[in-house]
Amino acid sequence: MSVRTAVFVSGGGTNLQALIDARDAGALGSASLALVVSSKPGVYALERAAAAGIPAETVSRKACASQADFEAALLRLLEAHGIELIVLAGFLSILSADFTKRYENRIINVHPSLIPSFCGQGFYGLRVHEAALAYGVKVTGATVHFVNEVPDGGRIILQKAVDIEEGDTPETLQRRVMEQAEWKILPAALEKVAAELEKERRSV
Repeated sequence: MSVRTAVFVSGGGTNLQALIDARDAGALGSASLALVVSSKPGVYALERAAAAGIPAETVSRKACASQADFEAALLRLLEAHGIELIVLAGFLSILSADFTKRYENRIINVHPSLIPSFCGQGFYGLRVHEAALAYGVKVTGATVHFVNEVPDGGRIILQKAVDIEEGDTPETLQRRVMEQAEWKILPAALEKVAAELEKERRSV
């Protein structure tokens, strides 16, 4: 039985779409996209989920009194849907050590740089690409890694490099990193981790 997977989002859901496209192409044999959870109401990722027939819920961080309340609401949803694996796909809320330990080696995240460059607290979205261009690196890329209590600090699963081109802006670089790296390695990493979890399940 495929590994029931939740995708956490906070915005447009382009990485969610890459996972949906991989599923529809038959590239996610070991993972089933069973739930989408947004930390913000009304984002386009929720429409993508609906169009793909995936149950979707919103747990607003702003509407919760505390991080503990927010995470308790997330856990209730995950348990109700039998979720075994979590993908952070543009999810802008940091998860606590308690939460990440509960799902140790079962939460993966995609980050738009070659970790350990341009990562950690405060590095997200265009900020990552702005930093890469300001530093003058010639190669950037994307990384999929396990999530632990340290932002962008978990074990690396897959990376893919992308060349920086003359005249790049943060926006053009962001788009190319998505197209050439993020949208390729995120589905591949999900399938890899899910296949390993399936194997573990069979051996118990």
